[in-house]
Amino acid sequence: MGEQVLAAVRTAPGATELRQFSMPNLSDDAALLKVEVAGICGTDVKMYATPPFDDPVIMGHENVGVIDRAGEKFKQLHGVEEGDRVFIEHYVGCFNCQWCRIGEYRHCEATDWRTNPDARRYGYTSANKPGTLWGGFSEYMYLPWNAVVHKVPDGVTAELAGLVTPLSNGIEWALLAAGVGYADTVLIQGPGQQGLSQVVACKQAGASKIIVTGTTRDKARLELAIKLGADAVIDILQEDPLERVMEITGGKGVDFVLDCTSRAGVGPVLLGIEALKRREGTLLIQGELAAFPDFPVKKLTEKAITIKSARGHSYRACELALEQLASGRFPLELLSTHRFGLDQVDHAIRVLSGETDDENVIHISLMPWLGKES
Repeated sequence: MGEQVLAAVRTAPGATELRQFSMPNLSDDAALLKVEVAGICGTDVKMYATPPFDDPVIMGHENVGVIDRAGEKFKQLHGVEEGDRVFIEHYVGCFNCQWCRIGEYRHCEATDWRTNPDARRYGYTSANKPGTLWGGFSEYMYLPWNAVVHKVPDGVTAELAGLVTPLSNGIEWALLAAGVGYADTVLIQGPGQQGLSQVVACKQAGASKIIVTGTTRDKARLELAIKLGADAVIDILQEDPLERVMEITGGKGVDFVLDCTSRAGVGPVLLGIEALKRREGTLLIQGELAAFPDFPVKKLTEKAITIKSARGHSYRACELALEQLASGRFPLELLSTHRFGLDQVDHAIRVLSGETDDENVIHISLMPWLGKES
């Protein structure tokens, strides 16, 4: 029997088992990543509870590791060598379609599991597909020629690099999609991984006032928002958030509302519309609402509000995130709060979902080799 790889496999809704897989054969344009950290986020919680298909899946789409072995073509194509620490985006585009050719491979059909049953995307692809190791909840991960690879700067640890996905989302959504810039006022709704990352992005961009909302159970996260650069935080269960926003902004409202609540219903969107300034305010949403009855279109048009949607991140956002982590300007290491080994995947996901007694959970690092190596 050849080399074996241990991986945690989602076998059914809310069920994981450890399985051994054969090490994949590598062509000259492929590589093998030794996984150091696979971050866990809210999407993993959702996909674990309600998988979109029945096939076994190695989850884990926020992946950092070391190039363990690589073909010469792969090394030449990506400018890497064995031993290099890299961050791997979860998208695996075709790099031939119109989206890929303009650098928007996140929209490529070849990596969109929602519309393409044969799509490749780390953390979402069946382990029955060729290559097998399509997720970071594994000791090793397969990298084809079209994997999107970012070299991690010297001095950035694997655990810190594990924050690239939420941080790049924050940069993409706040700066590149919404357009937050110098002297803008911003309301960020939800102090989770994405919301806190947007605090950093907005602060770096020169926003003059950053307000973050959350609930009483988010006390530690709201305190962290202040440490990361927020000017004010609001517990929406203890005070009227709209009144407080208007008080903070001298009755003017904010230029941007960034909704990072995802599962909080229509409330944040309605608050955002009310809190935005009249004329040219922007509301960015990335929630999971399938529909919105009685949507206040009249109010929206009267205030000339622009709505934008947030989805994923670009290559540039990832590079900027790595530069931000390397700069040390913000105490981003405080976002990384929990570590778990490969045999604790089920528990780790439940910790993030709030099903356990663990407190002050923000970002979880799944470390396949935790406790196995000195």
